[in-house]
Amino acid sequence: MTILITYASKHGSTREIAERIAKTLLELGKQVETRSMDTVWDPEKYEALIIGSAIYYGSWLKVATEWVHRHQTILTTRPVWLFSSGPLGTEVKDDEPQPKEIAEFQKALKPRDQRIFFGALDHSRLSFAERIMLKAVRAPEGDFRDWAAIDAWVASIARDLTVSSKESLV
Repeated sequence: MTILITYASKHGSTREIAERIAKTLLELGKQVETRSMDTVWDPEKYEALIIGSAIYYGSWLKVATEWVHRHQTILTTRPVWLFSSGPLGTEVKDDEPQPKEIAEFQKALKPRDQRIFFGALDHSRLSFAERIMLKAVRAPEGDFRDWAAIDAWVASIARDLTVSSKESLV
């Protein structure tokens, strides 16, 4: 079973999460391919998909939303997991917007699970306009990704895939 891990990342943090997911699944004996969404034209050849996007202004990146819509028919026939990367800091505030697309994707794709992981912010990777905007909203700089939580989630995906594979043999 080949698992596609596909992602949309603006400054690299979400890509790094996708790479970590791939590395962990490989260590757990799974066959994976990790690719940016803008390079995946035919997801039909994969038996399972893990799809992720950075969150900006409460939404997935446009390329990610469009990719899911374009491939929705195929995605409904495969095991799918979704992840988002973006909140900064260590707590999500109740009034902080979450990816608005997730409710729609949950209804349409019926993913096996979806997670929101804290992101990372490195001012040196940002444009001048982005730095000004983040300064205005006082966004904290740093790497807030919880790698142990990401690894635990990936281990649960590997278990789910192993059980699904065994059930399909029966």
